[in-house]
Amino acid sequence: MPNNLEAAIDISAPPEQVWAVVSDLKRMPEFSPQCVRMVQIGSLKAGTWTLNLNRDGRMFWPTTARVVRYEPNRAFAFRINENRAVWSYTLEPTETGTRLIERRDTPNGISWFSRTTAPVVFGSEPSMEDTLTRGMNRTLEKIKQAVEAAA
Repeated sequence: MPNNLEAAIDISAPPEQVWAVVSDLKRMPEFSPQCVRMVQIGSLKAGTWTLNLNRDGRMFWPTTARVVRYEPNRAFAFRINENRAVWSYTLEPTETGTRLIERRDTPNGISWFSRTTAPVVFGSEPSMEDTLTRGMNRTLEKIKQAVEAAA
């Protein structure tokens, strides 16, 4: 069963400003090294579906997701239907702004399809998790830059 992954960064801006950037899903390709496009179907709330296009090098693949947590200025999470991973963003107020935490949880493991194809396509599980963690840190750094540049 894959490990849960987490990355965090401190941003010099209040949670409302961080939320405005993080919850604008059409901007996700601007931040994530793997996301090419993320299209939400309807307004963002618990239950909203998204259509996603992802990339790793020359390989592209589509996914769908459903928002499973939506708490304005605090947190949101979406579950990838194809592999059952839950990606979340949590905002915690700090003395100097906001700590933004990104997580990839697999509370029920990942799907059989992902367990069998991911090692062939992406390499060993530790290698894939290292790539995901590096991507999470890069995503958070880019979000920080965008928020602080606008503040």
